[in-house]
This record gives sequence, C-alpha cells and structure tokens, in this order.
Amino acid sequence: MSALSIREIDAWTPSLAEALDRLLPQLSPALQSPTERDVRAMAESPATALFAAWCDGVIVGLLALTWYRVPSGCKAWIEDVVVDEAARGLGVGERLVRAALERAAAEGVGRVMLTSRASRRAAHALYRKTGFEEVDTVVFARKVDKS
Repeated sequence: MSALSIREIDAWTPSLAEALDRLLPQLSPALQSPTERDVRAMAESPATALFAAWCDGVIVGLLALTWYRVPSGCKAWIEDVVVDEAARGLGVGERLVRAALERAAAEGVGRVMLTSRASRRAAHALYRKTGFEEVDTVVFARKVDKS
C-alpha cells in the first residue's frame, strides 16, 4: 500500500458516493448508502465529522464521529467504522480511530463511546489497542416511525 492519508470530509463528491456504495455493505449487507443530501448534512453539521482514509486516490476506509453536550458532560460516539476488505490489517482502522479521537479532544469531549458486534474480533482488538475498554452496560435501541 502506498501512502495512506486521513482526511475529514467537508463535502459530497462522486468518489465519496462510490466509496459509500462499496464500503457500507462490507460493514453490514443491509446498509444502504446515504443520499447526497444526507452526506451534505453530515459534512455541514457542527457536531459531526466524517473521516475517510485515502490510498492511491481511492477511499479505503470511513468513520463517523458525532458529539453532543448533556448535563453529565460532552460525549461522543464513533459510528460506522469500515475498512475495505483489501486494506484490512494495514493500520487503516487505527489511523481513522486516532483521527477521530484527536477531533473529539479538540471539541472538548470527555468520553468517546462506540459499539461493536460480538463477532467482530479484529475490530475489538483495534479498539483496545487505541485505548477503549469494554464497559458493563446494556444498549437499548428502538426504531422511530417517520410518520
């Protein structure tokens, strides 16, 4: 792999659309790419950062970071971490996570959280390597109707 660079996405581009179409199914086959409007909203949000890992002019990894302020402090979540199968094991995920952690610190975040399916052992090793620890909590989720 030639030089790898991590950049924060600040606009929708055709190469980003292609990367989302290619990478999101590798994260979960049921995922569909966000619309151009949704990507533009993420890029323009003052509380969201979308990071891309580039190699030879192609996006080989993505990660989203979002932060918010609540009475217990400023917190953040890392979401949708995905590295192209062809680039796994080359440090792409670690570079993405470290870029997100640097941005979180710059935003005054006190705690960064993420979730990961139990079967994703390599991802768990990456998160531990970058300082994350498992916590004793239960995550609840509920879909909300768009009516």
